[in-house]
Amino acid sequence: MRVSDFRLAIASSRQFPTVHPDDAHLVATLERLGVQATVCVWNDPQVEWTAFDAVLIRTIWDYFEHYAAFRGWLDMLDRLDVITINDTKTLRWNSDKRYMLDLEREGVPIIPTHVAHGGSLQHALSSMSERDVVIKPTVSGGAWHTVRGKTGTPACQQAVDALPKHLDYLVQPFVPEIASEGEWSLMFFDNTYSHAVLKRPTAGDYRVQEQHGGRTAPATPDDSIVHAAGKTLLATAALGYRDLAYARVDGVMVNGQFLVMELEVIEPSLFLTGNPGAAERFARHLVERLQMLPREAHLLD
Repeated sequence: MRVSDFRLAIASSRQFPTVHPDDAHLVATLERLGVQATVCVWNDPQVEWTAFDAVLIRTIWDYFEHYAAFRGWLDMLDRLDVITINDTKTLRWNSDKRYMLDLEREGVPIIPTHVAHGGSLQHALSSMSERDVVIKPTVSGGAWHTVRGKTGTPACQQAVDALPKHLDYLVQPFVPEIASEGEWSLMFFDNTYSHAVLKRPTAGDYRVQEQHGGRTAPATPDDSIVHAAGKTLLATAALGYRDLAYARVDGVMVNGQFLVMELEVIEPSLFLTGNPGAAERFARHLVERLQMLPREAHLLD
């Protein structure tokens, strides 16, 4: 299978102005299939987005720090009729973690979640006496402005007081199984399960991200976990977000039940390093999508 001269922009951030190592084999495979893949920083005003057939959203890992500008960028792409993967409707929805409450209303088991404005966090926590909680902005990533602590303690109060007051936050109970059992990440391409990893925090921490010392390893989940993650995508489709080129479902097993922690359909790490088969599967799915674009938009051999 080969296409001719499709131009694909890979949207990234200033921190990653070249191909991220996790996407290296994906990009190499796309190029072997005839797709010209170019990394573009999403908020670089010099980029001519209409020069590309589509924009693959990947390592835009600072969007939450420039959220108004990010929303404006999506609006601009829409005005220019630029195709994004995933689409802009999905990106807007998934960029704010309030989507978790939408999934819960569709019957997806999640970690109990409440939303509170930064200025009323202490009031919201007053009803959670001596609870081990995690607090993170509704728009965030990489444990940005995230706090864990026991409510009612001076240390927790001090940490909460230091959080920016203008943001909204998710308030969740800390789930000890994240440390003892690990957090699952399951990758799906075009709603088909591809592969999974198990993430664990370093001793004494709760954050599974590598920049905070977390460890990640390939793993094979039970069928029940794959099924639960798949039901999360069905719930997402029921909410009107159906055309997912890629998705990552994060969750943890608690008392025999898979609780969804996050659904990543905007800019997830897909853990492709060391898994060339997964990268090649994703590349083929992307090529199929490009082939479905209006043929008059491309120069064909």
